[in-house]
Amino acid sequence: MTTKTIIHNTTTQANKMKLTLKLTTLFFFCILTGFTPLNQPEIHIFLIGDSTMADKPGTPEENPERGWGQLLHTFFNENAAIHNHAVNGRSSKSFISEGRWEKVLEELSSGDYVFIQFGHNDQKDQDPTRYTNPWSSYRRNLERFVKETRARGAYPVLLSSIVRRKFNDQGTLVDTHGPYPFVAQWVAYKMDVPFIDMQGMTEDYVNEIGIEKSKEIYLWVEPGEYERFPDGREDNTHLSLTGATEYARLVAEEIKRQELALGRFLE
Repeated sequence: MTTKTIIHNTTTQANKMKLTLKLTTLFFFCILTGFTPLNQPEIHIFLIGDSTMADKPGTPEENPERGWGQLLHTFFNENAAIHNHAVNGRSSKSFISEGRWEKVLEELSSGDYVFIQFGHNDQKDQDPTRYTNPWSSYRRNLERFVKETRARGAYPVLLSSIVRRKFNDQGTLVDTHGPYPFVAQWVAYKMDVPFIDMQGMTEDYVNEIGIEKSKEIYLWVEPGEYERFPDGREDNTHLSLTGATEYARLVAEEIKRQELALGRFLE
């Protein structure tokens, strides 16, 4: 073996040792500081529900409708990832029967969160593919979501539905959800699950801003204002960008108020 070969091998070995030392140092730095390489999220939040929560296609300039879950990410920092599985028209029953819940379970990992909000379409007693009795099948579906979320080592959070903007002739905001919000709250209490009372909070919000102003947070569109709705629209269930943002803010504020662990990822 020549002197040049010996020097080359020695240099190569030294470089390998330096690289190993650097990687080891980086590894322990990540552990000690909690640093996540490559900007990987530290927490994953899965949303399951109906159209009031769901992502809507197109830009707000093209499509004025938004779901509050679509705006939730704006209240979290880059260490939290929102996975919105909510879909228009789904009830707790159809979300399960269509295999959508199974898909969420396949993606769930220990430490993740699942936000569960159903009720609007569970009420539809003329549609047996979606209707659930609030005291029996709806309750059991919520219990199933909770149990199977926990079985994956993840954390469930139950939410009641957002209020519909329905004022009577006397200007009173009236309830349209019946017992469904109460049952969701009861399941949360019974199973020791965090509960976010969207029915109550959004009702208070709509009452506070009043009959006319509340049109801005729901999908009230003038004829010709959007190509998507040439004849206009007066929708008291679904949300505008403003409404979705405000309702997502209510969720973020409640996470903070209840001191949920994922609150540390809020902006």
